[in-house]
Amino acid sequence: MTIRLYDTSARQIRDFSPLVPGCVSIYLCGATVQAAPHIGHIRSGLNFDIMRRWFAYRGYDVTFVRNVTDIDDKIIKKSAEQGRPWWAIGYENERAFNAGYDALGCLPPTVEPRATGHVPEMIEMMRGLIERGHAYAADGNVYFDVRSYADYLRLSNQELENLLQPSGEGETGKRDPRDFAMWKAAKEGEPSWETPWGRGRPGWHLECSAMAHKYLGTAFDIHGGGLDLIFPHHENEIAQAKAFGDDFAAYWVHNAWVTMSGEKMSKSLGNSVLVSEMVKEWRPIVLRYYLGTPHYRSMIEYSPEALREAESAFARIEGFVQRVTEKAGKTVPPAAEVPPAFAEAMDDDFGVPQALAVVHTTVRQGNAALTADDKEGAVARLAEVRAMLGVLGLDPLDERWSGGDRGDDLHGVVDSLVRMVLEQRQAARARKDYATADALRDQLQQSGLAIEDTPSGPRWSLS
Repeated sequence: MTIRLYDTSARQIRDFSPLVPGCVSIYLCGATVQAAPHIGHIRSGLNFDIMRRWFAYRGYDVTFVRNVTDIDDKIIKKSAEQGRPWWAIGYENERAFNAGYDALGCLPPTVEPRATGHVPEMIEMMRGLIERGHAYAADGNVYFDVRSYADYLRLSNQELENLLQPSGEGETGKRDPRDFAMWKAAKEGEPSWETPWGRGRPGWHLECSAMAHKYLGTAFDIHGGGLDLIFPHHENEIAQAKAFGDDFAAYWVHNAWVTMSGEKMSKSLGNSVLVSEMVKEWRPIVLRYYLGTPHYRSMIEYSPEALREAESAFARIEGFVQRVTEKAGKTVPPAAEVPPAFAEAMDDDFGVPQALAVVHTTVRQGNAALTADDKEGAVARLAEVRAMLGVLGLDPLDERWSGGDRGDDLHGVVDSLVRMVLEQRQAARARKDYATADALRDQLQQSGLAIEDTPSGPRWSLS
């Protein structure tokens, strides 16, 4: 068994070989919390959640670090626009991100460090880089000298002579316009921290190099994030960390975007779809299916029609699970192992679409067993389906989706009320009062319920 994954730095799929046998260390660039998350933001967390689950299934001990950028230019700008403290905006949106991750069933990270909590580590790294000749202070800023690091731009495959480095306001004193800021001099009214080079605040890139070093050491296995982070963020992280003396990440994994009308979903384009609103319209497990089942390196073009297709596809899986559970008369536990074809797909660069095809094939086989009244065969297929769905975080019988909150209490109440109506409908049919039976059925359907007549009696679900 060998897991293979696409390494952006190598521009090819490579066999995964962990630095420490039996262990996997992952650093994922998390949220910049200037606003509430849209589904494009949550997709990254979801893709790496599935990756993490598969490593765990394969027996690895996973350390998963996902940072929070709680101070940057955008947050400070929002603070000025709204007349609110920068930390209040950051914390509010950090909670919104965590609510979004939780709603879609993402496991919590091993650690979730905030940038503002790691200024001492950033100062230590800047001091080391200045001593090694890779950085310099000017006008209260601290810059990285890109010409001092020979492998700069290797990840993004650019030429230094053609580079246009993004630069912010107040970045004065650069020796070369392509040098990037690790530390920004304090401005009146903005948050700042004391350093040997004057008061200021972190540059975007420094925080991740410093936090990865603190929590994962000088070398770790996988660094992840969205495609848009390859340059400048990840390129600059590499330069800082390696010039400091770290080996840093052995593999670089990047997920694609959620797009609308062919453009990356973003707040600046005004085309974002907030998670908090989406979960009011769609079941969270359906959103997870929609965002998590395409390959992580493929774009998702958002549309309500595509979401409805995902809803229908998941309903076929969920319906099978419900039917076999009823047939078995008990909850069928997941199989100890997933089918070999599913494992082969997941081992090959986390091929969720191919793995999902195995799920649907197994569902069809299970439905055929039900039709043939092969209870044993249907139960065996359900056990396999639950094992596969568990890896994807999509098992409808998992406590995450089926229990433990007020919704379950209400489901039980609704179930009792609906069954009373169904019993009245059955009694009407028994006395051949079909008009009343049809009226009761129509009334339930108008309430948003779907009624299915089965050999074991009528069954209801949300339509």
